[in-house]
Amino acid sequence: MLKALSGAGLAADMVVGTSVGAINGAYFAGNPTPDGAAGLEAIWRALRRHDIFPITWWTLLGFARRRNFLVSSEGVRRLAETRLPYRRLEEARLPMHVVATDILSGDCTVLSEGSAADALVASTAIPAAFAPLELAGSYLADGAITSNTPVRVAVSLGATRLIVLPTGYACALDAPLPGAVASALHALTLLIARQLTAELESLPSTIDYAIVPTLCPLRGSPYDFSQVGTLIDASEAGTRQWLAAGGLSTRSIPNALKAHKHHKGNAREVIGVQKSERCS
Repeated sequence: MLKALSGAGLAADMVVGTSVGAINGAYFAGNPTPDGAAGLEAIWRALRRHDIFPITWWTLLGFARRRNFLVSSEGVRRLAETRLPYRRLEEARLPMHVVATDILSGDCTVLSEGSAADALVASTAIPAAFAPLELAGSYLADGAITSNTPVRVAVSLGATRLIVLPTGYACALDAPLPGAVASALHALTLLIARQLTAELESLPSTIDYAIVPTLCPLRGSPYDFSQVGTLIDASEAGTRQWLAAGGLSTRSIPNALKAHKHHKGNAREVIGVQKSERCS
């Protein structure tokens, strides 16, 4: 999405991101150009699951015996410290705001200055998979719990036009995914899609937005890194088609983000979406 948007000359005034979106956003905020998007693509194409989720029998044994998290966040921290072109959030070329969740109170926390690595470790700390990060007296975890696609946070920071880049989710599976981590991440991404829909529907009419289309159907699991290149290519092509069709001027929520099922062919059935208020 970023490749297509930056290649079309779209510029941003600030970036707001949560969880993996915070990683992508932080990198792009350091180099908000087509070259920056290409650099981010190269990082993702080189990543493997064990770089972020180094799960072994020893880690599972440690989790069962004594720990309150499955794996260390060192993979995320190393990614931030070695790949970001800056160390502190306030040093990014675009204002960068990272969203995390106070795991004790449930409050949304927006990090706009300080250590970029700390902010990304906190925002990506999926409960049970990673330990929350203690920062300034708070215990911060995955921002997806309160606001994975933080449109209301962006509005509270002064944004009046939003370009939303939802990365999709493994929708309408034929059967549950194998493995505890894959199943947990699938459930979380379903919640994320509903949350985004609710936040967009609650925005006032004075806030303009455009939603870059997700891939749908999107098979597989966010725990599976083997299809990264294929997904990047398909998403770039879809975003270019969306731009050519005037997508930037369309203020609507795609059916792919709403609850739906896939039948034979491409038919979709839309079912109810419960509204809720989140991070503001």
